[in-house]
Amino acid sequence: MKKIVLILIFLIISNCSTVKNKTDEIVKKENEKLSQFIGKSSKELKIEMGIPDSEELSDTGKKIFVYKTKKYGIPCERKFEVNNKETVIGFTSKGCF
Repeated sequence: MKKIVLILIFLIISNCSTVKNKTDEIVKKENEKLSQFIGKSSKELKIEMGIPDSEELSDTGKKIFVYKTKKYGIPCERKFEVNNKETVIGFTSKGCF
C-alpha cells in the first residue's frame, strides 16, 4: 500500500512540474513575441497587431493600446504603452498563450 501511495505522490509531483515548465515556456515565447515591438513606432505595432480594441491613458499620461482576444474561451489581454513620440516603451500580457 505504501508503494502505491509513494508512486501516486511521485506522479502528481512530476505532472505539476511538467505543467509549470510548459507554462513557463509559453510565457517566455509570449514575452519574446511582444518585446519585438519595444522601440518601434505605434504605426508599426498597428500594422502587425491591427487596430487596438481600445486606447487608455496611463497614470503618467502615456497612451495604452489594448488588444483583447479569446482562445478556447479564455480571455487574453495585451497592453502596449506608447510615449509622446509614438514609440512603444512597454507591454503587459494577461491570459495569453
